[in-house]
Amino acid sequence: MSPDSGQVRYCARFSYLCLKFTLIAYSTVFWLIGLFLLAVGIYAEVERQKYKTLQSVFLAPAIILILLGTIMFVVSFIGVLASLRDNITLLKVFMYTLGICLIIELTGGILALVFRQQTVDLINSNIRKGIENYYDDLDFKNIMDFVQKQFKCCGGEDFNDWDKNAYHKCSSPGPLACGVPYTCCISNKTTVMNTLCGYKTLNQERLKVQHIIYVRGCTDAVILWFLDNYKIMACVLLGVLIPQFLGVLLSLLYVSRVEDIIAEWSSTNDALLGGSTQKQELEYTTVGCCRCYPGNEIS
Repeated sequence: MSPDSGQVRYCARFSYLCLKFTLIAYSTVFWLIGLFLLAVGIYAEVERQKYKTLQSVFLAPAIILILLGTIMFVVSFIGVLASLRDNITLLKVFMYTLGICLIIELTGGILALVFRQQTVDLINSNIRKGIENYYDDLDFKNIMDFVQKQFKCCGGEDFNDWDKNAYHKCSSPGPLACGVPYTCCISNKTTVMNTLCGYKTLNQERLKVQHIIYVRGCTDAVILWFLDNYKIMACVLLGVLIPQFLGVLLSLLYVSRVEDIIAEWSSTNDALLGGSTQKQELEYTTVGCCRCYPGNEIS
């Protein structure tokens, strides 16, 4: 074997090991992340069931964590197993699954932008459903309270959404009637938290209560925050999409490399069984890093 061919053989071997261990590391990291999310989700769901009075799973963080953790755990486990065993079928399953997930995310994002008004209406509709069960679903209550305080907003579309709640309806009896939760209040600086600071605001005009409570809806407030912090959102979006794209690219390169090695050994065995004394090799193109891109087979 010539020095040049020997260099190619060493380069090809280095490329295979590099791709193999990179893919193993990539899959293992996301496998562990998926396992962690799954464990946290299961623990949170078990705790939620102890105090659960609502049968709906709307916006339940535990359910979201369980679904996300399960998908990451299963897909990443396939990637780990496939890269360890050099199983072409599993490698393609791993690659195509990542590709499909990436396409679904991109398609969903594009559709949400194209049909923005319908998306906003859907979000507001789901928030109103959550408001109906605000005091029964602690998960939704905590999320809504956090969003209202953090983004200085009230309700989904506006503060009148709280009329959907049985306790806050103006026709309901009790001190909460015709009011909004205290997290909608603009100022509540007393030593003792005044939970009735939004008392009798639902039957008032926006201009009359805008100095007492936040009147804008949380959907618009969150969207405006995203637009004002587009650099942060772009980084988050790239942080989600780029690892998946790298996984697809890495899997594609590794599948091609393993197929090249299988083809090479098959050619070698065929030559030996046929009585040929000259070993067939794969010719590698001179372009690319270390001339490791597969080329045509020569004898």
